[in-house]
Amino acid sequence: MVDIKSDASLESMRAAGRVVAQALTAVREAADVGVPLRDLDETARAVLREAGADSPFLGYHPAWAPLPYPAVICTSVNDAIVHGIPDTYRLHDGDLVSIDCGATLGGWVGDSAISFTVGRARPADVRLVETAGAALAAGIAAAVVGNRIGDIAHAVGRVCRAAGYGIPKGFGGHGVGRTMHEDPGVPNEGRPGRGMPLRHGMVLAIEPMLIGSGTDRHYTAHDGWTIRTLDKSRAAHAEHTVAITTDGPRILTAL
Repeated sequence: MVDIKSDASLESMRAAGRVVAQALTAVREAADVGVPLRDLDETARAVLREAGADSPFLGYHPAWAPLPYPAVICTSVNDAIVHGIPDTYRLHDGDLVSIDCGATLGGWVGDSAISFTVGRARPADVRLVETAGAALAAGIAAAVVGNRIGDIAHAVGRVCRAAGYGIPKGFGGHGVGRTMHEDPGVPNEGRPGRGMPLRHGMVLAIEPMLIGSGTDRHYTAHDGWTIRTLDKSRAAHAEHTVAITTDGPRILTAL
């Protein structure tokens, strides 16, 4: 069931989304060579705490996971696509990092992700990150009243495939509202003109995930959470929570 939000609810979601943006900005600024991933999690926790927000990630325990998620951000490095758990790993020069963060404020959730390089960037990683951003922008541009979920999926997938990148099957965006994962699902590849019609008040997390080598193959690591590329190639992830409105798509997780 898809929950259609009122304009007042969208304003409340915007407040939650702004906290997410602040946390991601703080984490990006703190990320440097030699910094442990756990320190980045502490940085995000401090931002949420200062804003009076909770984390929808911390303690999240879907049926497929072996244990509740233990952090407030996901830190996916190099060949990790999504869901990486922040641990004692210290960032290295040239690492490609994806950070996913959520916040619950006033009973509403915001969810967003960024990818970036640490230290001296490989040109291939820069292109991968830029393409993830371009795919996200294309998906957002398609998130208009009168279009369908398939139009968003097609827009995202077209950018990824045109650049020669892979798309991990079974992973994509989702509805957002009182909880982090709501209906409908938003695939990262699909046929235009198909799927649920987009209506004013729908809120979606649009989140391209790209595999640099062009393969779609991936696996779940031994921790039961981290999704990694099968061939060890690098990956990137970009995400915004977006409201569908009669005035066009509204990004709720921007600063």
